[in-house]
Amino acid sequence: MQRAPYFHLTFRPNIKLVSTVRRFIAEFYRRVLVDQELSSRLALATHELLENAVAYATDEETEVLIEVVEDVLSVKTWNRSSRERLSALVSAIEEMNATKDADAYYQTMLVKTSKRVEGSGLGLARIRAEAEMNLRYELVDDRVCILATAPIVGGLNP
Repeated sequence: MQRAPYFHLTFRPNIKLVSTVRRFIAEFYRRVLVDQELSSRLALATHELLENAVAYATDEETEVLIEVVEDVLSVKTWNRSSRERLSALVSAIEEMNATKDADAYYQTMLVKTSKRVEGSGLGLARIRAEAEMNLRYELVDDRVCILATAPIVGGLNP
């Protein structure tokens, strides 16, 4: 069985580098995945996850891993964050995952967050609705891993 190409990066990002990584991921996975729409959705999810990590990391270091395992595409980000931010993240993901209709949840969040002064709060909901990826989290002390996954339908390019 051929192992799928993967991407793993640890860096001290700033908001400008997030778009650079997104463009690289989009191009990289356009060549790896048969399903070009999935590569675009992956780029969107990577962008949103990295943007969150940059905004909420306490040590300015972020890790991202994108891989294919058993016909499932996953993007994971890791960073350290404050207890308050981690608590808000856990609540947001649990509330989102408790709602079956991703599009309806996203529309509700658009209205709910329209009056926010800081950040839109829409990135995770956007990943679930627009990128059509499932989300979950793992916490170890003050370090969080956010994992977005989607099945691969068309397979990998040879």
